[in-house]
Amino acid sequence: MARGRFITLEGGEDVGKSTQIRLLKDALEGAGVTVVTTREPGGSPGGEEIRTLLVNGDTHKWEPLTEALLNYAARHEHLEKVILPALNAGTWVLCDRFADSTMAYQGYGHGMNREVIRRLHRLIVGDIAPDLTLILDMPVESGLARAGVREAHDGQGEDRYERMGHDFHNRLRQGFLDIAKKDTVRYEVIDASGDIGAVAMAIHETVATRMKVAF
Repeated sequence: MARGRFITLEGGEDVGKSTQIRLLKDALEGAGVTVVTTREPGGSPGGEEIRTLLVNGDTHKWEPLTEALLNYAARHEHLEKVILPALNAGTWVLCDRFADSTMAYQGYGHGMNREVIRRLHRLIVGDIAPDLTLILDMPVESGLARAGVREAHDGQGEDRYERMGHDFHNRLRQGFLDIAKKDTVRYEVIDASGDIGAVAMAIHETVATRMKVAF
């Protein structure tokens, strides 16, 4: 049985990843591909418990290294219990965030030593990597405005990172763009500032070309 393909969507706050993952899943399933969607932090029972610690509460409650360790603890559970079993069964995995978010949020956003993050990555993840990473990009102000509307609507309280200020989010955005520049084979930057349909079309065209699948 052929191994499944692993696609991740990355980007700052409220760039539309969750919506686009749902649309991509529908398109892939329409093409006959078996797909599972998941997210980070989270994705497994233990990972979801760790997610609660990370995305709620005071913005200064964790040191950057603590955040990175929590993310990699959740990622280990996620890999072992969800991602790798699915890929080994021939299922495609679409993941809302993966290890690039740790480098962008803690390495760029919080200014943590990036070599420490790389060492954590080698220890926990090793040579496992997405086949394709789509970085959804839009101006910080637009993403945070969307985030405010969403939080007012659903009131889930998962807004810890959204409250970290524009300087943090500008560093975060630049981090994702820098990461993408270092590997143009795996990464594709998608302009997420357009309407949902236009963004979905750009994503589907990229996946069709890179993953050799016909929608």
